[in-house]
Amino acid sequence: MTTAAPELLTVPEVMELLKLGRSTVYDLIRSRRLVSITIGRARRIPADSVRRFIDHEIEEAA
Repeated sequence: MTTAAPELLTVPEVMELLKLGRSTVYDLIRSRRLVSITIGRARRIPADSVRRFIDHEIEEAA
């Protein structure tokens, strides 16, 4: 059985992926550089939003 990558990531998972602190991830969400949704009291970030953020940052650095 293969496990697919999750479509929705938690803030701690995004922190680990991007090697950033909690405050920085929430700043990216507040500034709308990362898209997020709220389900109940849980904040989730779509995996494709993280990929778009990384791609955008790479383009900006080039």
